[in-house]
Amino acid sequence: MSKTIKNMMMRDYKSRMGTAEEAVVIGVRGLKAVDTTKVRTKLRTKQIKVTVVRNALARKMFEGSKLSTLNDMLSGASALAYSPQGDASVVEVAREVVALAKTFPLIELKGAVLDGTVFKGKKGVEELAAFPTKIEAQGQVVTLLVSPGRKLAAQIKGPGSNIAGLIKAIETKLEKGETIAKVG
Repeated sequence: MSKTIKNMMMRDYKSRMGTAEEAVVIGVRGLKAVDTTKVRTKLRTKQIKVTVVRNALARKMFEGSKLSTLNDMLSGASALAYSPQGDASVVEVAREVVALAKTFPLIELKGAVLDGTVFKGKKGVEELAAFPTKIEAQGQVVTLLVSPGRKLAAQIKGPGSNIAGLIKAIETKLEKGETIAKVG
Protein backbone atom coordinates (compact mmCIF):
# COMPACT_ATOMS: atom_id res chain seq x y z
CA MET A 1 0.00 0.00 0.00
CA SER A 2 1.38 3.39 -0.96
CA LYS A 3 2.24 6.08 1.55
CA THR A 4 -0.45 8.34 0.03
CA ILE A 5 -3.13 5.72 0.65
CA LYS A 6 -1.88 5.15 4.21
CA ASN A 7 -1.96 8.89 4.95
CA MET A 8 -5.45 9.10 3.51
CA MET A 9 -6.61 6.21 5.72
CA MET A 10 -5.06 7.82 8.82
CA ARG A 11 -6.86 11.12 8.04
CA ASP A 12 -10.08 9.13 7.68
CA TYR A 13 -9.53 7.45 11.08
CA LYS A 14 -8.89 10.85 12.70
CA SER A 15 -12.01 12.39 11.17
CA ARG A 16 -14.11 9.42 12.28
CA MET A 17 -12.72 9.44 15.81
CA GLY A 18 -13.36 13.15 16.26
CA THR A 19 -12.29 14.27 19.72
CA ALA A 20 -12.47 10.79 21.25
CA GLU A 21 -9.68 10.17 23.76
CA GLU A 22 -11.17 6.97 25.17
CA ALA A 23 -12.14 3.78 23.37
CA VAL A 24 -12.71 0.06 23.66
CA VAL A 25 -10.73 -2.30 21.42
CA ILE A 26 -12.67 -5.32 20.22
CA GLY A 27 -12.04 -8.17 17.84
CA VAL A 28 -14.76 -8.95 15.32
CA ARG A 29 -13.10 -11.80 13.48
CA GLY A 30 -15.55 -14.57 12.66
CA LEU A 31 -18.69 -12.43 12.91
CA LYS A 32 -20.94 -12.80 9.91
CA ALA A 33 -21.86 -9.68 7.96
CA VAL A 34 -25.45 -9.76 9.25
CA ASP A 35 -24.22 -9.97 12.86
CA THR A 36 -21.71 -7.15 12.30
CA THR A 37 -24.52 -4.97 10.95
CA LYS A 38 -26.68 -5.79 13.98
CA VAL A 39 -23.82 -4.88 16.33
CA ARG A 40 -23.13 -1.59 14.54
CA THR A 41 -26.83 -0.70 14.42
CA LYS A 42 -27.32 -1.42 18.12
CA LEU A 43 -24.28 0.69 19.04
CA ARG A 44 -25.26 3.50 16.64
CA THR A 45 -28.55 3.96 18.52
CA LYS A 46 -26.43 4.76 21.61
CA GLN A 47 -24.23 7.28 19.71
CA ILE A 48 -21.35 4.77 19.63
CA LYS A 49 -19.35 4.09 16.48
CA VAL A 50 -17.27 1.08 15.50
CA THR A 51 -14.32 1.47 13.15
CA VAL A 52 -12.26 -1.47 11.94
CA VAL A 53 -8.64 -0.30 11.80
CA ARG A 54 -5.37 -1.43 10.34
CA ASN A 55 -3.22 -1.94 13.42
CA ALA A 56 -0.02 -0.28 12.16
CA LEU A 57 -1.88 2.79 10.91
CA ALA A 58 -3.87 3.06 14.14
CA ARG A 59 -0.63 2.91 16.17
CA LYS A 60 0.80 5.75 14.08
CA MET A 61 -2.39 7.76 14.45
CA PHE A 62 -2.40 7.25 18.26
CA GLU A 63 1.17 8.56 18.70
CA GLY A 64 1.20 11.39 21.23
CA SER A 65 -2.44 10.92 22.23
CA LYS A 66 -4.15 9.28 25.19
CA LEU A 67 -5.12 6.41 22.88
CA SER A 68 -1.46 5.39 22.47
CA THR A 69 -1.90 3.13 25.51
CA LEU A 70 -4.09 0.91 23.32
CA ASN A 71 -1.19 0.04 21.00
CA ASP A 72 -0.39 -3.24 22.82
CA MET A 73 -3.95 -4.45 22.25
CA LEU A 74 -3.90 -3.87 18.50
CA SER A 75 -3.21 -7.31 17.11
CA GLY A 76 -5.21 -9.40 14.71
CA ALA A 77 -8.47 -8.02 13.40
CA SER A 78 -9.16 -4.99 15.58
CA ALA A 79 -11.99 -2.52 15.79
CA LEU A 80 -12.45 0.54 17.98
CA ALA A 81 -15.75 1.26 19.71
CA TYR A 82 -15.93 4.90 20.75
CA SER A 83 -18.11 7.98 21.01
CA PRO A 84 -16.77 10.53 18.52
CA GLN A 85 -18.20 13.66 20.17
CA GLY A 86 -18.14 12.32 23.71
CA ASP A 87 -21.92 11.72 23.71
CA ALA A 88 -21.33 8.48 25.59
CA SER A 89 -18.54 7.85 28.07
CA VAL A 90 -16.20 4.93 27.56
CA VAL A 91 -17.92 3.27 30.54
CA GLU A 92 -21.20 3.31 28.60
CA VAL A 93 -19.38 2.04 25.52
CA ALA A 94 -17.89 -0.81 27.58
CA ARG A 95 -21.33 -1.66 29.03
CA GLU A 96 -22.86 -1.89 25.57
CA VAL A 97 -19.99 -3.91 24.12
CA VAL A 98 -20.03 -6.36 27.08
CA ALA A 99 -23.80 -6.80 26.63
CA LEU A 100 -23.34 -7.42 22.91
CA ALA A 101 -20.53 -9.90 23.58
CA LYS A 102 -23.05 -12.02 25.48
CA THR A 103 -25.36 -12.05 22.46
CA PHE A 104 -22.53 -12.41 19.93
CA PRO A 105 -19.85 -14.57 21.60
CA LEU A 106 -17.41 -14.12 18.69
CA ILE A 107 -16.80 -10.51 19.79
CA GLU A 108 -13.43 -10.49 21.52
CA LEU A 109 -12.94 -7.89 24.26
CA LYS A 110 -9.30 -6.83 23.91
CA GLY A 111 -9.14 -3.81 26.21
CA ALA A 112 -10.01 -0.19 26.82
CA VAL A 113 -8.61 3.10 28.05
CA LEU A 114 -10.27 5.56 30.47
CA ASP A 115 -8.42 8.77 31.34
CA GLY A 116 -5.10 7.12 30.54
CA THR A 117 -5.87 4.01 32.64
CA VAL A 118 -5.63 0.81 30.63
CA PHE A 119 -8.06 -2.08 31.11
CA LYS A 120 -6.67 -5.18 29.42
CA GLY A 121 -8.58 -8.13 28.09
CA LYS A 122 -12.11 -9.33 28.72
CA LYS A 123 -11.73 -9.01 32.48
CA GLY A 124 -10.55 -5.41 32.19
CA VAL A 125 -13.40 -4.33 29.91
CA GLU A 126 -15.95 -6.03 32.18
CA GLU A 127 -14.37 -4.24 35.17
CA LEU A 128 -14.65 -0.92 33.33
CA ALA A 129 -18.30 -1.64 32.47
CA ALA A 130 -19.02 -1.96 36.22
CA PHE A 131 -17.69 1.57 36.92
CA PRO A 132 -20.19 4.40 37.34
CA THR A 133 -20.25 6.96 34.55
CA LYS A 134 -19.13 10.49 35.34
CA ILE A 135 -22.74 11.64 35.76
CA GLU A 136 -23.60 8.66 37.99
CA ALA A 137 -20.52 9.31 40.14
CA GLN A 138 -21.44 12.98 40.48
CA GLY A 139 -24.95 11.96 41.56
CA GLN A 140 -23.51 9.61 44.18
CA VAL A 141 -21.26 12.38 45.55
CA VAL A 142 -24.16 14.85 45.73
CA THR A 143 -26.28 12.25 47.54
CA LEU A 144 -23.48 11.66 50.04
CA LEU A 145 -23.09 15.40 50.61
CA VAL A 146 -26.81 16.14 50.97
CA SER A 147 -27.75 13.09 53.05
CA PRO A 148 -26.38 14.25 56.44
CA GLY A 149 -28.01 17.67 55.98
CA ARG A 150 -31.33 16.06 55.11
CA LYS A 151 -31.16 13.87 58.23
CA LEU A 152 -30.24 16.85 60.42
CA ALA A 153 -33.09 18.93 59.02
CA ALA A 154 -35.54 16.09 59.68
CA GLN A 155 -34.32 15.74 63.27
CA ILE A 156 -34.61 19.46 63.89
CA LYS A 157 -37.98 19.73 62.18
CA GLY A 158 -39.49 16.67 63.93
CA PRO A 159 -39.74 18.02 67.49
CA GLY A 160 -40.46 21.53 66.20
CA SER A 161 -43.44 20.31 64.19
CA ASN A 162 -44.75 18.45 67.26
CA ILE A 163 -44.58 21.64 69.33
CA ALA A 164 -46.18 23.66 66.53
CA GLY A 165 -49.02 21.10 66.38
CA LEU A 166 -49.62 21.39 70.13
CA ILE A 167 -49.64 25.20 69.97
CA LYS A 168 -52.09 25.08 67.07
CA ALA A 169 -54.40 22.74 69.04
CA ILE A 170 -54.29 25.07 72.09
CA GLU A 171 -55.02 28.07 69.86
CA THR A 172 -58.01 26.29 68.26
CA LYS A 173 -59.44 25.38 71.70
CA LEU A 174 -59.02 28.93 72.96
CA GLU A 175 -60.72 30.36 69.86
CA LYS A 176 -63.73 28.07 70.50
CA GLY A 177 -63.86 29.29 74.09
CA GLU A 178 -62.84 25.96 75.61
CA THR A 179 -60.68 25.81 78.70
CA ILE A 180 -57.34 24.19 78.73
CA ALA A 181 -56.70 21.70 81.52
CA LYS A 182 -53.59 22.21 83.60
CA VAL A 183 -51.19 19.27 83.47
CA GLY A 184 -49.24 18.19 86.53
